Amino acid sequence: MNKTIPKDSHKKSLSEAFVNSFGGYPVGFGVGIIILPLSIGWIQEDPLTANLAITFVYASVSFTRSYVLRRVFERFGIKHNVHNPA
Repeated sequence: MNKTIPKDSHKKSLSEAFVNSFGGYPVGFGVGIIILPLSIGWIQEDPLTANLAITFVYASVSFTRSYVLRRVFERFGIKHNVHNPA
């Protein structure tokens, strides 16, 4: 009883990577607007811990964004490139 798992097409992978990369900019910008002003004093008092915490927040947001986008691509069966919908 072998289940065949379909592979992602190259176009789908390219499209997903494009959306993830360029969609990450506004998300990262928004997170920066929120987290960086909140951490100004903290960065001066304890730079190592503050930088680790800020990096953790950015990594968590990036992971979540990637996961959600992958689920969206799977849910809607998007199989084509953003630039070439044929």
